[in-house]
Amino acid sequence: MSDMLNLESVDDLNAFLAHPGKRLLLKHSTICPISTTALEQVETYLADSDVATAIVLVREARPVSNEVAERFQIKHESPQIFLFEDGAVKWHTSHWKITKDTLVEAVSN
Repeated sequence: MSDMLNLESVDDLNAFLAHPGKRLLLKHSTICPISTTALEQVETYLADSDVATAIVLVREARPVSNEVAERFQIKHESPQIFLFEDGAVKWHTSHWKITKDTLVEAVSN
């Protein structure tokens, strides 16, 4: 099982993305029920996965959330998940499309 790293600063984001290979990043809102469901799906996926995964709490770490949107030119949504490979966005989705099955498919491609 992989634990989620909480990214609280842009430096944390840079360090997370500096590592090679596949990595997941979840943008999560602690006040949104859709986001809570997405988080549960990610946690279910991680129970059987060793993919490095990080979480950005969008209200608490707004600069990090904004940096992801600006750096990768992908409109902010919450919840939103990104699959990075060697620091580049390989796949992303949001809201109800964040499921264990979509994560399994995205990471295995």
